Amino acid sequence: MKVFMLWDMEGASGIVAREQVWYWEEGVPPEAAARGKSLLTADVSCTVTALLGAGVDELIVCDTHHGGGNVSPEAILQDPRVTFLPKSRGRQGSEFRWLPGLDEATDALMLPGHHARAGTPGAFLPHTWMGAWADFRINGHSVGEIGIEACFAGHFGVPLALVQGDEAACAEAEALCPGVVTACVKRAESADACSGNDPASARELTARKAVEAVEKARAGELAPYAPDLPMSVAIRMRTADGAEAAARRPGVTRTDEFTVEGRVERCADVVKWILGTGLQMQEAGT
Repeated sequence: MKVFMLWDMEGASGIVAREQVWYWEEGVPPEAAARGKSLLTADVSCTVTALLGAGVDELIVCDTHHGGGNVSPEAILQDPRVTFLPKSRGRQGSEFRWLPGLDEATDALMLPGHHARAGTPGAFLPHTWMGAWADFRINGHSVGEIGIEACFAGHFGVPLALVQGDEAACAEAEALCPGVVTACVKRAESADACSGNDPASARELTARKAVEAVEKARAGELAPYAPDLPMSVAIRMRTADGAEAAARRPGVTRTDEFTVEGRVERCADVVKWILGTGLQMQEAGT
């Protein structure tokens, strides 16, 4: 069994404050960033151990938050079944692409450490990909990063099996992909702070839920997120200038002052029309 585990950071166990996860912002003390990264690494290590114990034959662990560099690979169980990706772009064979290794041979996508989409009330650090985006829609349905990543996986027929995060992120995943297993480890107190299980308990919960997700995927109880094609994809920008700049990309249409739209023939192109991120990407410097 092959699992692709794509880690973000906002929804990880024990992370309760903005400064622990958005550590690049001005005035954040180095110890806050170090604490956040340590908590994330502990989460990854615990979940990897649980998945290998559940019989996963091949496990890809991808560190995607803020371009990667958050997880200490030395802390992850050293096992030939585990491949660690320090960033979300890389080579698969001769191709440079997003999420290398996520393909038709993958049995399940897991999205631990995730957060709710932009504009979600009662959510901890809700956003969608970048601060300039106020909303992202697939065929008219508002989705966040959970939906974008599940859609990309759907191109290969891979179901979303697990989401870990706050109450809002878990509810979003359950509405999008019925049957998905969720590990709710925190609740928002405000957009910038949350409370929840102590880190050790949250890690144990996530590990148990990951094993449950493997069992559901193995039993064929999960379906991929596969919107109707061709697919309409639209972004509502926070500023008119942002929409104007986006509309300069080939194939992008500006539908109102703040919104741009494209149409794609493949789920794998869910953000390639706007960011160039997907399959057959141009490698920097080539």
